[in-house]
Amino acid sequence: MSDGAPKQKIGQKHPTPTPGNGDRVFYETLYNQRPESEMAQEWCVSYGVLSEEDAAKIYKKILKRKAAAKSVGGGSSSPVKSEKKIASKKKKAKKVMDDVEFDAGMGAGGDEGIGIGAL
Repeated sequence: MSDGAPKQKIGQKHPTPTPGNGDRVFYETLYNQRPESEMAQEWCVSYGVLSEEDAAKIYKKILKRKAAAKSVGGGSSSPVKSEKKIASKKKKAKKVMDDVEFDAGMGAGGDEGIGIGAL
């Protein structure tokens, strides 16, 4: 690479921000205070702010974590839950219909209006 572009570290997806960048300060501080923070680990690796050794170790952890999440199912819901959601939506719709049938006597007649009583 003779173009002078900095070499990207393992797992890096974005250019490394300057040291005074607000996001960098936040995530580096979070990582220093809580090294187990998944959010801080992913950000620091993606933006290349860690040393080569730390980035390689954490990138392996991130890959394991993502592989485990995929094997578990990653957010798929069971048919039983979806049936419950449908039933609750029907109940909510019925409740709205009941509210519509109720008349609070707030309707304005043809000769009722603002300021009529003062005349």
